[in-house]
Formats: sequence, C-alpha cells, structure tokens
Amino acid sequence: MRVLNATQMREADRLTIEEIGVPSIVLMENAGRQVVGALEARFEELVGQRVVVLCGCGNNGGDGFVIARTLKQREIDAAVFLVGAVRDVQGDARCNLNILGQIGMPVVEIPDEQAWELHYSEIAGFDVIVDAILGTGIKVPLIGVLQTLVADINELEIPVVSVDLPTGLSADTHDVVGEAMKAALTVTMGAPKVSLLLPPAEMHAGDLVVADVGIPRRVIDELEGPRLEVITRESVRRFVGTRQVESHKGDFGHVLFVAGSAGKTGAASLAAVGAVKSGVGLVTVATPRSSQAVVASYAADYMTEGLAETPDGCVDLPGLERVLGLPSDVIAIGPGLGKGSSVSDFVHGLLTRSGVPLVCDADALNACAVEDALLCSHDGIDVIITPHPGEMARLQGTTVEDVQANRIEAARSFAIGHGVHVVLKGHRTVIACPNGHVFLNVTGNPGMATGGTGDVLTGVIAAWFAQLLDAEAACKIGVYLHGLAGDLAVVEKGEVAMSASDLVPFLGNAVLDLAGREGVDVEE
Repeated sequence: MRVLNATQMREADRLTIEEIGVPSIVLMENAGRQVVGALEARFEELVGQRVVVLCGCGNNGGDGFVIARTLKQREIDAAVFLVGAVRDVQGDARCNLNILGQIGMPVVEIPDEQAWELHYSEIAGFDVIVDAILGTGIKVPLIGVLQTLVADINELEIPVVSVDLPTGLSADTHDVVGEAMKAALTVTMGAPKVSLLLPPAEMHAGDLVVADVGIPRRVIDELEGPRLEVITRESVRRFVGTRQVESHKGDFGHVLFVAGSAGKTGAASLAAVGAVKSGVGLVTVATPRSSQAVVASYAADYMTEGLAETPDGCVDLPGLERVLGLPSDVIAIGPGLGKGSSVSDFVHGLLTRSGVPLVCDADALNACAVEDALLCSHDGIDVIITPHPGEMARLQGTTVEDVQANRIEAARSFAIGHGVHVVLKGHRTVIACPNGHVFLNVTGNPGMATGGTGDVLTGVIAAWFAQLLDAEAACKIGVYLHGLAGDLAVVEKGEVAMSASDLVPFLGNAVLDLAGREGVDVEE
C-alpha cells in the first residue's frame, strides 16, 4: 500500500477527476460516507450518542458537511460548527454546506477565539467530536483560534475522529510542530500519509482506517515522486508457497552464520534458530573454537564450525579462508561477533571476497563504521544490512537523534549511495532498496524491545534470502513475519516478560497466519 505526500495526493485527486472522470463532488460524498461507516463501526451505540462535526472552510470541511448530513439521515443526533466564516467556503464544500441549509441543519460559525469561548462548553457536552477542520494542505503551525481550539479539545476526555489527518499534522512530515489534534481514530482518504505512520506525529492519529473514496489503485501506483509503501499481508503472502511433496533440504537453501564470541554465544544461537524456524534447509554456525561447544549445546537443529580465534575469544583473520571454503547460499555475519582489530580485518576480508550474498548485522556493521564504503554490493552480489539506530548513526557519522528524526531518508540515502538493502530496525522498521523504494513495516510491539530480537531477525531475513534469492522480498517478508511472531507471542507472554527466545516458537505460527492457515498451540 503506497504512502502519499500532499503533492501526490493532490495529483491523485486531479487524475481521478480529469482523466478517470469521477466528479470531485462524488469523491467528497464518498469520503464523508466512509467516515460515517467508520464511526458506526467504532461506536456501537452511535444512534444514542451526540456527535459534533467541526468543519473548516476547505475540502476537509466539505467532507465534514457530508458527514453531518449523513448522520442526520441516519437519525443520529449531530451538530455542525464551522471554524471560520460561511462566506469563505467555496466550490464543492459550499455546495454541501448549502444542502445542510436546505434540510434544516444549522451551521454555527466560529470565526475567532471569542466565538470559540462562547461555544466551547456546548461542544464539550457532546459524546464524539469529528475533526474535519484541516486536511493535507497544512504547512505551518496552527495559530489563533485553531491553536486554541485544538489545545482545548485535547484536554477533553471525548473521543475525536479525524478526517484524513488530525488538524495540525502535515502530510509531508512526521514531525509535530505546535498544536495538533489527538485523535482516537483517523479515517484517511485513498492512501496513508507518513504522519499517520511514524512518531511523533503517529501518536496523534490513534487507530487508522484507509478509506476507498474512488481513486483507482493504478492512479496511486503510477504517481511520480518518492515511493514509500506499507508492507501489507497481501504484499508478502505470495512469497509463502506450498512445498512440493518431493522437496528435500537442498531445495530451501543453506545459511552460514559467522557469529558469536566469548560471552556472546547466545546471539549466534538466536540467529541460527531464527533461520531454522523460518524454513531454510540447512544452517551452519561458524564461531570461534572456544565457543563452538557452547553454541552447539543450545540446539540440535544446526551445524557448527570452529574458527581460529584471538586470545580474547573472537574470530581471527586466519579463520576467513575456512569460512570462504564452507558451502552456503547466504552468509550472515555479525551477531555477537565482538570488537577489535582482528574482527574488523575478518569482516573487511569477507565483505570484499565473498562470492555469495551477505547479511550484515551488529558487530559486522560496527567494524565498518570507519570504512562504510566496504558495505556495498560488488560483482552482482546483493548485500543486506540490518542496523539499529545507533549502528546507523555510526555508519553515517551522525547522531541517533538525527537518524530517528529522519528514518526514511537515512535509510534511503545509504541504500542508494552504497547499492545495498537497508533494514533500519525499531518501531516501524524501514526497508530501503538501492533503487530508492522504501517500505514501512507495521507489525511488532514494544515487548520486542529486548536484547536478542535483532539477532532473531537476522536469522529470519537470512533464511528467506536463501530460499527466495531476492533481497527485497527477503527483507519484506522477514521483517513482517518477525513482527507478526512478536504480536502472536505478546498475547501469551505480555510485553514485560517477553524475551527474544519467546519469538522463535511463534515464527511458524506467523507463517501459518500469513498464509491463511490455522495456527497451532505453542507449548511452553
């Protein structure tokens, strides 16, 4: 599902009206009726509640006038307030405003702060507030009566349903500058906007409904400009196929992990079992010799290989030749690998000499912080990197705060500049591709904010990479299933007690859920 900015949304409207032939007033009618449908779905006893619709003077307000009329037609107690003056309402919005007059539905003007003070207590007595004041066109912070109105409503304990965007948010950024409406539900038109998906603006949106108002999907898909998409169940389901009865382990790839060090063997095991539970045919963990027995003891589902090591129990450069000689379809390097010059030399050597696709995580990324140019595709070999914000900041020579404030551009610029696929982990994991396309993942929960979940993700992505041999597809299905497994696990484990190892048994259930087959109970 594509995410649009304000310019793209206007162009989608224009193409639908001028080239497809859908009148603009029909789009407005559809938008209003979709919001009413969402209201009825959200509030079961809507017929017995009082709804106030706050409208602006533009098209967002026009949607609000349709909402008010539709509520009245369904015998729901509704009132309309115009934040502005009637004389300023034009076009389709004016047409729908005039209809309210024809059916005897009064519209009260609130042109200034004095009028707001006069009507505030009346509005505070309603059960539901519909925010149809400002849509996607806002570019500057709210001032005057709008600022006061939004601040006052945010203090009320009344659920707000926002139309397209909560008033005060922009369609072009997930920053929040000044006052912005705090909605319990946002019904956005045609396609989601970035402010509804990423914090801090996301925190103002509440639950999100994307309404079909009649803009053809092909119009949205063919729009020019930045390409940002939400990963949906439908978009990744096709990667999960039915296995043939004559299948054998060689059909599903072999992942070689270079991971672990003294005191960090758990990371290597978590990555390996994440891969095993994601369907890969074979898994081998290459780890320092002194860690091999420990890594092998965690699970019987993968093979291990001992490597030359330094006195402090990290991989040493002579072990590189052994790794390059081991069979694999994908090499994943980094989880629990440790730090030091020997690790850096090993990582640098593997990045420049590997003949198979790579997944680089954790300490492999830290080893490249000074020489990030090593993290690039070469000889047609794909590379996936999976940094958390701190690792991304080190790679780009910036701060975690800067990365978090610009997650999409941070990932996109690195992906394009280095020719790699970037999986920037965290809330709303970002996948950026070398062609500039960016994807947002919406599965997952705060219970996954614990050590080791990133190692599991490395294993999941590597497993799907080995099976699909498609870096973009592996990233998309990997982060989606990893988050979905967390969503299934949190139901039983809770956010506080959930650990990285709790995710692993739910990876199979996540695949079943994605494929539309009934899951099985997971034993403790």
